[in-house]
Amino acid sequence: MMLLLLFAAGLGLLLMGAEALVRGASRLALGLGLAPVIVGLTVVSIGTSMPELAISVGGALGGSPDLALGNVVGSNIANVLLVLGVVALVTPLVVQRQLVWLDVPIMIGASVLCLVMALDGRIARWEGALLLAGAVTYTLFLIRLARRSPEQVPERPGVSDGGVLQKSGVLRQAALIAVGLVLLVVGARLLVRAATGMATMLGLSELVIGLTVVAVGTSLPEIATSILFALRGERDLAVGNIVGSSIFNLLLVLGATALIAADGVAVSPSALRFDLPVMTAVAVACLPIFFTGHCIARWEGAVFVGYYVAYTAYLLMAASRHAALEDFRFGMVFVVIPLTVITLGAVAFDGLKARRQASQRKDIPQ
Repeated sequence: MMLLLLFAAGLGLLLMGAEALVRGASRLALGLGLAPVIVGLTVVSIGTSMPELAISVGGALGGSPDLALGNVVGSNIANVLLVLGVVALVTPLVVQRQLVWLDVPIMIGASVLCLVMALDGRIARWEGALLLAGAVTYTLFLIRLARRSPEQVPERPGVSDGGVLQKSGVLRQAALIAVGLVLLVVGARLLVRAATGMATMLGLSELVIGLTVVAVGTSLPEIATSILFALRGERDLAVGNIVGSSIFNLLLVLGATALIAADGVAVSPSALRFDLPVMTAVAVACLPIFFTGHCIARWEGAVFVGYYVAYTAYLLMAASRHAALEDFRFGMVFVVIPLTVITLGAVAFDGLKARRQASQRKDIPQ
């Protein structure tokens, strides 16, 4: 009963925090003269990554490296497959060109870099410092890029001349964001504590708990904020929040955790053999989906959610040594995944063909 009460309290705080964060961040975009996609990639993404940071640092310092690593890896898998999928099911998402040509490739590069760093079974402290420096560089680059492209900032009522809110308005929205972030972090911690207690009662390992229960719990801020952004028409913020959160999970959260921990973050053989490659493959899968017409359709969101359900089912079946595990693995590897790759390839080809034809029509004189 106590665990259920903690779960309900955490969920309530998450929803209230998401509402405050959505209101503050969408208005602060104009107050700082930044495009909404930049705010989603920086302010909101860093804020919604705070639960992952708290859990991972606590796990590393508390002698639970599997929980620390599983939280980051599982959260990134959940961000793309579950969060992006659910939001796309709620409403089709339009993707900014910057995400396709800059931010998603950076997410893929960070995933590959972390996989390479983990090959020796540990992400050392100096490697954590390198990841953390990457987070700082990426943030500064985005802010500089936004300052060079003020035309991306839309006009809205309540904005003073020059497209910038009055100082009092900026402070008010910043305070609202701060309140939202505090509620998100506290709510996530309560919810994860309750869910972890339930999972531990079932006899699951720390890695499986980190990859499933904790990962979904710390991804709830992304789910709540992204859905609210999408429903309010702030689709740039919705997609930017998901991609940016995945980048900061790897560069900021994993980097800070490895740097703070005395011996870095240990990587278990099972995570290196399966979960880290899955995380990298999921990041790569974003590129063709984002590229097809710069829009994430509902059926693509359904595919992502379906894959997340299959991934979670595989983890639970492997943890319980279920008799049907080998048949399930065979069906996923040799049937479902190849069919999905073929389908996405065909959609990407059709999108390229249609775009080329449209470009040729523009070049023909009327």
